[in-house]
Amino acid sequence: MNCRRFFGNRRFPIPQNTPSIMSEEIVERESMEVDVVIVGGGPAGLAAACRLMQLAGEREQEISVVLLEKGSEVGAHILSGAVFEPRALNELFPDWKDRGAPLDTPVTRDRVLMFRNASKAFDMPHWMHPKPMLNDGNYIISLGDVCRWLGEQAESLGVEVFPGFPASEVLFHEDGSIKGVATGEMGRGRDGTAKASYEPGMELHARVTLFAEGCRGHLGKQLIRRFGLDEGRDTQHYAIGIKELWKINPSRHQPGLVLHGAGWPLNESGSTGGSFLYHLGEDLVSMGLITDLSYSNPHVSPFDELQRFKQHPEIREHLEGGERIAYGARAITKGGLNALPRMVMPGGLLIGCDAGTLNFSKIKGSHTAMKSGMLAAETVADVLAGNASLKDYESRFRDSWLHQELHRSRNFGAAIHKFGTWLGGSWNYIEQNIFAGRLPVTLKDPKPDHEALRPAGECKTIPYPKPDGVITFDKTSSVYLSSTNHEEDQPVHLRLGEPERAVPVNFERYGGPEERFCPAGVYEYVDRDSAPELRINAQNCVHCKTCDIKDPTENITWVSPEGTGGPNYTGM
Repeated sequence: MNCRRFFGNRRFPIPQNTPSIMSEEIVERESMEVDVVIVGGGPAGLAAACRLMQLAGEREQEISVVLLEKGSEVGAHILSGAVFEPRALNELFPDWKDRGAPLDTPVTRDRVLMFRNASKAFDMPHWMHPKPMLNDGNYIISLGDVCRWLGEQAESLGVEVFPGFPASEVLFHEDGSIKGVATGEMGRGRDGTAKASYEPGMELHARVTLFAEGCRGHLGKQLIRRFGLDEGRDTQHYAIGIKELWKINPSRHQPGLVLHGAGWPLNESGSTGGSFLYHLGEDLVSMGLITDLSYSNPHVSPFDELQRFKQHPEIREHLEGGERIAYGARAITKGGLNALPRMVMPGGLLIGCDAGTLNFSKIKGSHTAMKSGMLAAETVADVLAGNASLKDYESRFRDSWLHQELHRSRNFGAAIHKFGTWLGGSWNYIEQNIFAGRLPVTLKDPKPDHEALRPAGECKTIPYPKPDGVITFDKTSSVYLSSTNHEEDQPVHLRLGEPERAVPVNFERYGGPEERFCPAGVYEYVDRDSAPELRINAQNCVHCKTCDIKDPTENITWVSPEGTGGPNYTGM
C-alpha cells in the first residue's frame, strides 16, 4: 500500500542524539492526522483495531485507525508455540469458523513429561496435570497465520494497515502527553549519511496511540521509564523461546497431540523453563524450548540446550525421518500480574505482551493479549465519543475475565524461580488444582534477569555436542530457515551504550555470554587470544530482544532497523 498519499508536508530538524554528520541537516518529514494509531500487528494490536471498527459501525461513529507493523507483512515477525484458547476470538468474531479463521487442528490429547535425564522421562498421569495446562476445546495453530487472518479482517473493516513501517520514535505534545509516533528513516548508510535511496520517516499524530509491540517493545520500554509505569510493581521477568517447525514422517504423525515438559536438559545447568511439542495438520510438528532468562551460569546457550533436548528418545522419536523447515526465537514476558506495569499514559495505552498481560502459566497467552486489545478498543471508542477517559481502561481491566485469569496464576513464574522446577511445580499444582489460585500468598522475585549472571570463572562450562545435521543443527543454518534479512548498509540497530565495556566486563568477567544467549549468532568475539573485539552481525538478528534483556550491565539496546528487516516467518 502506498502510504504517501495520506500525508501532508512539514519540516523538522534532526534530533540532537543523531550522528553529528547529520546534525546540520533539515529533513522534510510528512505527517498525518488520525484518531488512533496502533503500533504492532500482533494479536493485541489487531484485536484492538478490529474491535474499534466494529464499535464504530455499531454506533455510526467515524473513527480513523492506522496500524503500523515493522515486518514485511502482518505475521512475518509473529512467533509462538502455539496452543490457542479461542475465548477472546469467540467474543470478537463469533462467526470465525465461517470467516475461515485458520484454527484447523483441535487438541485431542495432552501429555506432560518430566524429563529426568538424557534418556529417561516420567509421563505424568492426567489427574496430576496442573489445571491451567489442560487444553480441552483449544487448538494448535500458527499464530502468524492467525494474525494474517486478523489483518485481513481489520482491513475489511476499514483499518489502514501499513506493513514495513516500524514506529521508531514517540512524539509528545508540549504538555508531555503522547502526540503519536514517527516511522523510521530509510536509506541511511552505516555511518549515518544519507544514501541516494534516502527517505525520511513519517509522523502520525493521533488522539490516542496504542502500543502493542510485543515483548520488550523498544518504545514501550522508553514509555515505562518516562512515565514511571513500573513504580511499585514487581520486577519483570522474561524467557527466550526457541522454536522449530518440522515436516515429519506421516507414520509418526498424531494430529492434535500436545506435549509439554520440564526438567532435563535445563536442570543440569541450574536453569528453569520448559518444552513443548505440538502435532499440527499436514504432518507438521512445532517444537521448542523455553529457557527462563533468570539463569546464572553465563556458559548456558539456550539454542544448544534445544539441540540437546531433541536428542532425548521421547522427542527424537517424533522427529526421526523428518525435515526441519523453519526456525525462530522470541523473548517471552513471564512476570505476570505481579509485574504488570500501569498501562495508562496521557494520550496512550500499553496493551498485549508489552504490558505483561501474557498468562504464561497456561502455556498460552494469545487470547489474553487479544482481550487486552479489545478492552482498550472499547475504552478508546468511549474516549473518542467524549464519554470516558483513558483511565477507565484500568477499571475495565480489573472487572474482566482477563484480570481474573492473571490473578489466579500470579505466582506461577515466581514459584519456579524461587523453588526450582520440582518444588515450584509442586507449589503450582497445589495452588492451581486444590486452591484454584486463591492462596492468600503472593510470591516475590525481585532480582532482574540481567543481574542473575555470575562470573564465568565461578561456573561450570557446558560441553555442548557438535550438531549432526540430521536432528541437531548450528545457528547459521537455523537463521537461514528464518528467512532473516536486513539491508547491510544501514546504522546498526543493536546499540552499545558504552562500547568500551564489552571486553573488560562481558568478555573477561562473564566469558562473552552474548555469544551464547543470542540464538542467531549476532554477537561474536574475534581475535580472542590477542586483542578481543566484539563484532555485531546485525544482519542475523531475528528480533528476539534477548540481548536487550540479558546483557549483564544492560549495555545493549535494541532499536528498530529499517522497515521490512528481520525474519520472515511462514507457518510459525
